[in-house]
Amino acid sequence: MSRFNADIAPRHRTVGVRVGSVMVGGGAPVVVQSMTNTDTADIDATVAQVAALHRAGSEIVRVTVDRDESAAAVPKVRERLERLGLDVPIVGDFHYIGHKLLADHPACAEALAKYRINPGNVGFKDKKDRQFADIIEMALKHGKPVRIGVNWGSLDGALLTRLMDENAVSPNPMTADEVMIEAMVQSALLSAELAESLGMGRDKIILSAKVSQVQLLIKTYCVLAERSNYALHLGLTEAGMGSKGIVSSSAALGILLQQGIGDTIRISLTPEPGGDRTKEVQVAQELLQVMGFRQFMPVVAACPGCGRTTSTVFQELAQKIEADLKRNMPVWRERYPGVEQLKVAVMGCIVNGPGESKHADIGISLPGTGETPAAPVFIDGRKAATLRGENIAAEFEAMLGDYIEKRFGAMADA
Repeated sequence: MSRFNADIAPRHRTVGVRVGSVMVGGGAPVVVQSMTNTDTADIDATVAQVAALHRAGSEIVRVTVDRDESAAAVPKVRERLERLGLDVPIVGDFHYIGHKLLADHPACAEALAKYRINPGNVGFKDKKDRQFADIIEMALKHGKPVRIGVNWGSLDGALLTRLMDENAVSPNPMTADEVMIEAMVQSALLSAELAESLGMGRDKIILSAKVSQVQLLIKTYCVLAERSNYALHLGLTEAGMGSKGIVSSSAALGILLQQGIGDTIRISLTPEPGGDRTKEVQVAQELLQVMGFRQFMPVVAACPGCGRTTSTVFQELAQKIEADLKRNMPVWRERYPGVEQLKVAVMGCIVNGPGESKHADIGISLPGTGETPAAPVFIDGRKAATLRGENIAAEFEAMLGDYIEKRFGAMADA
């Protein structure tokens, strides 16, 4: 390990689980996943949203299966996606009556790539273990993995009460948060043990333990990782809207990923009314990319601007290049292998502009306020041209296109 990334812990060693065509855990790259918010029974809307999420980069997509109509729709959704040429694993999210829906709709049970079980509401009292076992038996019958997903909003009440009672008479009582963490971890591990006792291998089990508080989530997953080697799904539940949801999720998941914990992630953002559901996929990808775990898109470095950059030219150029890269990436990934490794710099003045541009594969340093109206362009660390006049932006875009073709097109032809 390089001394420059010595603070990045080795990945927590987990058993690999295959979810459709995607490997989770076992040393595989961290997987991005998301969830639809359509009524699954609305086949057109669900297919459209799954397709949009997958094209945005969601490698696994979860759908709600809450009643007969949604269960009956799942195989039709699967068929429509296949006709579109989209090989995306679909996960069924079951609560309360999952055992019945899977039994009554075998085509749904077969079409899904994984079942999500919440041990807090899979059943209550004497029905809990029996209905949990019914789902596990269906998973075994169809050869499907399961995610045992604990959530503090629907935690097993009997387990939590027992732990609280034991803690009350303990000579060394835990804090309320520590009791909650213990209940979350025990719920996940006891359910996993039950699944294994029914014949399910560890290569078919993924665990999650979600809360909506950053520090509590970090502590919970650290304990869960210490006590097991199951593949782990990370997510801050009910993270919220906008920047609050993005910052909270990034803080919690970033710390865990830095410690080597986590095999698949979801950023659970609340979209604005009519908002774009794919935003959560973009945030998940950007988190993994900026931390150096995966590379999805070329990196565009751009300065924040200051009193030396009163012109908006560099901002507009950086924005346009970002948009062009996102628009072209689906085609470029096929045409130009490795293009996601590209680094571009669009800088606004002479202070850091030339140096930052030299660090990029291709970069431009636009003139700041009062500077000579010239924009040096650097390619692979060397000055390649100086642009002047009204068409600087268009000329740089053309140079960027030529660079991509020469560098990555050559790799495709090799």
